[in-house]
Amino acid sequence: MNQQPRRRRSGPARRWRTALVALALALAAPSARAGLDETPGDRIPAIIEQARAYEHGEGRPRDIALAIDLYCEASRLGDAEAQYSLGWIYANARGVPRDDAMAALYFEMAAAQGHEQARRMLARVGPPAAEMPECMRDRALVAVADPELATLYADDFVGDTPEQRRVAEIVRTLAPQFQVSPQFALAIIRAESNFDANARSPKNAQGLMQLIPETSTRFSVNKPFDPTQNIRGGLAYLRWLLAYFQGNVPLVAAAYNAGEGKVERYRGIPPYAETRAYVQRIRRYFRSDSHPFDATVTEPSPVLTGIRDVSGVRRASPKP
Repeated sequence: MNQQPRRRRSGPARRWRTALVALALALAAPSARAGLDETPGDRIPAIIEQARAYEHGEGRPRDIALAIDLYCEASRLGDAEAQYSLGWIYANARGVPRDDAMAALYFEMAAAQGHEQARRMLARVGPPAAEMPECMRDRALVAVADPELATLYADDFVGDTPEQRRVAEIVRTLAPQFQVSPQFALAIIRAESNFDANARSPKNAQGLMQLIPETSTRFSVNKPFDPTQNIRGGLAYLRWLLAYFQGNVPLVAAAYNAGEGKVERYRGIPPYAETRAYVQRIRRYFRSDSHPFDATVTEPSPVLTGIRDVSGVRRASPKP
């Protein structure tokens, strides 16, 4: 297929488009009365509604470029339907030059989240584009705080029940052995299992830190439902991920949820609604985006430099 080069908007036209997108997103934002647990993902239905209105000219002039920008914002937040809509637009040249590689990229994102129509379309459009479009690059989520200003042990967790207090005590005993902040480990446990030592997910992730069998084997966990063994294995995995992503907490959290391969594939936090929400939860529970790491544990991810180049990420400081 002969792809036509995309023209960059310039000068006043680009500024006008940016202003329109900002206005549309502002209209889609939660109200000031929304709860404190409101996340960016809660805006998705309103963003999709506006995108479809601009795509089809419903109640306003048709503006496919603005629709694409809005769909892309929802896609960045992890919405599979928005990702499918963008794939359809590029595959069918709906107001833009046909671009099968870009269509495949969006179909692949949606298919990974179980979108059946996207999976079928993916088989028709060929290989996906290698680079994520600019609008999908999530600078805010992967921006790392200054390690000197980070508060790694803020809001010390005590536990409301005897079971939670027991788990917290195990974590505080073991975490220093793995050079992991106890609060970071407790944030993972809270998000993964809510302190249920017998938790089992539909994908067979097990125990407090929801270790899949492959991870249990990798870190020598023979009894995944034993709290001490499970926590020890989860801490070993966190120590490895911290070294692999050089202390970038959002990337480590995303990798713990979706796998390090997906973080590398998408050069940052994968565009999956589950993973985006998971990272947001971890950031609420653990107040720093940076964590010291032991550089002797493993070599850093080979794509980490590219992730930093795209997202402006600064690495944390290695442990002395």
